Amino acid sequence: MKPIHVGLLGIGTVGGGTYAVLNRNQEEITRRAGRPIRIVAVADRNMERARELVGSDVKVTDDAFSLVKDPDIDIIVELIGGYTTALELVMLAIDHGKHVVTANKALLAVYGNEIFAAAQKKGVMVAFEAAVAGGIPIIKALREGLSANRIQWLAGIINGTTNFILSEMRDKGLSFDAVLKEAQKLGYAEADPTFDIEGIDAAHKVTLMASIAFGIPVQFDRAHVEGISTLDAIDIQYAEQLGYRIKLLGIAKRQESGPTRGVELRVHPTLIPTKRLIANVEGAMNAVLVWGDAVGATLYYGKGAGAEPTASAVIADLVDVTRLHTADKQHRVPHLAFQPDQLSDLPILSMDEVETACYLRMRALDKPGVLADVTRILADLSISIDAMIQKEPAEGEDQADVVLLTHVAREKDINAAIRGIEALSSIHGKVVRIRMEALNG
Repeated sequence: MKPIHVGLLGIGTVGGGTYAVLNRNQEEITRRAGRPIRIVAVADRNMERARELVGSDVKVTDDAFSLVKDPDIDIIVELIGGYTTALELVMLAIDHGKHVVTANKALLAVYGNEIFAAAQKKGVMVAFEAAVAGGIPIIKALREGLSANRIQWLAGIINGTTNFILSEMRDKGLSFDAVLKEAQKLGYAEADPTFDIEGIDAAHKVTLMASIAFGIPVQFDRAHVEGISTLDAIDIQYAEQLGYRIKLLGIAKRQESGPTRGVELRVHPTLIPTKRLIANVEGAMNAVLVWGDAVGATLYYGKGAGAEPTASAVIADLVDVTRLHTADKQHRVPHLAFQPDQLSDLPILSMDEVETACYLRMRALDKPGVLADVTRILADLSISIDAMIQKEPAEGEDQADVVLLTHVAREKDINAAIRGIEALSSIHGKVVRIRMEALNG
């Protein structure tokens, strides 16, 4: 049977891994796909490096647009990243009737609705398993494996850089800045780590997962995003003393009862009970916990980045697209799992309406009545206290840390309480707030 011809845009880390794994496992992949899959052309600005990787049997060019227009190519694999050029190339490929496989989570989180609509109109597929959690097949699990379920929520450690930093801060007691430098030295963090440490990368990924889980349009601009750059090592230590670990989580929850109706879409540092499996995901590993009404909790764990783990996801998409290349277009699995005309109008909730328990740390004068003032402010807003740590002042000081764990409360009430506590003359500096999730369904 005639091979499927693939054009590869970008042969950096992931592109090189994709070419290597596809060649190494060609026989196995052909048996799974039903026909051979061949990379026949590569576009990369560094043509010399590309030629070294693929040899003389593959066409190499620095003109990605001409490659996309090549009538001999069936599938375009977009691995160049970014928004502008990548968007132009993906839309051009769709316009020329070509299927697209991409690892570009930023592109899909921002322009996914436009891209999927164009693909639906042209009858082609856009596959993006590699865009979320590297080699973990979470997109396929959400789109297909859990299709019998009404998914209630999902929570994921979906950025390996931040998970490595938090693991090192806890294990070694180091500051964020010190561990970031170590992460950059080891290659876990980019020279400019902003997208990772400020939670943007995780927000791109959880936006895509939320859309598939709940059948809603992609709405990255509505996500609440906080990173870990301001996290203090002392809070990681206090969390451990209280039986919790701090992880940067991407969280999506469906709320359809009570006074609020919508989807929580948020990324922020989160306290998780140490007895939860996901709390023990360490280093640069990723994990996604999904709760469905029929199956209960399912956990997906593995490498979230790297050449071959991500290549594994890219090639899985190539196999899927190859299988369905000649299939009835009306019966393919939709891009966001739900039929395009059946997407829900559930809005993304404002963070003010989100309810979580919270960790609050404050620096207080060591004198009578301080805690009474704090607890009165909380009580006036119907916020109850679950646990407390009151540290002794260091020798020669008149201030000490007070740590409170609250029961579940509305975000707007917690914010009001923090403003009231910070206004007390007995409280020095800002109150540190970290949200908490039980993640027990």
